Amino acid sequence: MAGASQFVQIELGPPVRQPKPEWLRAKAPVGENFHNLKKLARGLGLHTVCESAQCPNIGECWNHRTATFMLLGNICTRRCGFCAVPKGKPEAIDWDEPRRVAEAVATLGLKHAVVTSVNRDDDNLGGARVFAETIREIRELSPYCRIEVLIPDFQGIDEALQIVLDAKPDVLNHNTETVPRLYRVVRSGARYERTLRLLENAKQFSPGMVTKSGVMVGLGETVPELVEVFRDLGSRGVDILTVGQYLRPSRDHLPIALFYTPDEFRYLKDEALRFGFRHVESGPMVRSSYHAHEQAESTAPSGRGRASVV
Repeated sequence: MAGASQFVQIELGPPVRQPKPEWLRAKAPVGENFHNLKKLARGLGLHTVCESAQCPNIGECWNHRTATFMLLGNICTRRCGFCAVPKGKPEAIDWDEPRRVAEAVATLGLKHAVVTSVNRDDDNLGGARVFAETIREIRELSPYCRIEVLIPDFQGIDEALQIVLDAKPDVLNHNTETVPRLYRVVRSGARYERTLRLLENAKQFSPGMVTKSGVMVGLGETVPELVEVFRDLGSRGVDILTVGQYLRPSRDHLPIALFYTPDEFRYLKDEALRFGFRHVESGPMVRSSYHAHEQAESTAPSGRGRASVV
C-alpha cells in the first residue's frame, strides 16, 4: 500500500481572484448621448460591438457620439476563446441593414464611422457585399464622414476582400489579436498567416489604402513574441496598430494570464514604432475602435478635408 506521502491534497475552495488594477477601472456608462444612441440603435434594429463585446470604453465613446456598428446580425459562426459576442447558427443576411446603419450615422452626425461584423463563414461573399453596400449608403447620406471597416478574414477569399476595397473605405482594419503560438486556442477558425496575407493583399489590391490591425495582451504571450508580431505587421505596410489589455468577459472565456502596467504599454509602443507604423495606440483600455477618429486623422492625406469627431 502506498504511503500517505504519495497522496496529493486537492484544494476544494474557490480560486484566488486576481484583483483588477486601478488603471483598468472604467466609468459606468451614463449621459444623454449614451442613452440616445442606445435608443437609436434599438429603434433601427442595429447591433453595436460596443455592447455585444462588452467594451469597457462604451461610456466614453458613446458620450463622444462615436460607436462601432456590427453588421450581419449578432451571432458569430466562430467560437473564439476571448470574445463575448454570441456564437451559433446565424439568421439570414439582412440586406436592408446597410441603409439603417447609414441612417444612424447621419442621425448622429458622425464624422468618423466604424463598421464591423460577426464572422459569417456560411456566406463570406454575401458578408463582403453587405460591408460594401454599407460604405456606399453612408457615403450617400454623410459624404464628409470618414469610414473605417473592421473586417473578418473571409476565410482568405480574395474576391471578398476586393469587394470591400472596391467600395473605398478610408481605413481597412483586420485584427491580428494574438501571437501565432496562441492562435489555436484564442482565434478559433483563424490562421496567423491568413491574417498577414489579408493585410498584405489590402495594400496590393488597393495601393494607398490605410490599413490597421490590433493585438491583445495578457493571454500568455511573451514580449519577444509580441515584438515579432509587430515586425510582421510592419513589414506588410500596416499603418495603424492598437495594443490593449485582454479582459475576460466571463468564466467561460480564456483566463487572464497577466495584467500589463501602463509603463509596459509605453514600452510596447516604443518597440512597435521601430517597425514603421504611422500611428500606434497602446494602453490598458485600448480597443480596436478606441480613439479611431484620431488614429485615422493622423494618417489621412493632407487636404483630405474630413474633420474628426468632436
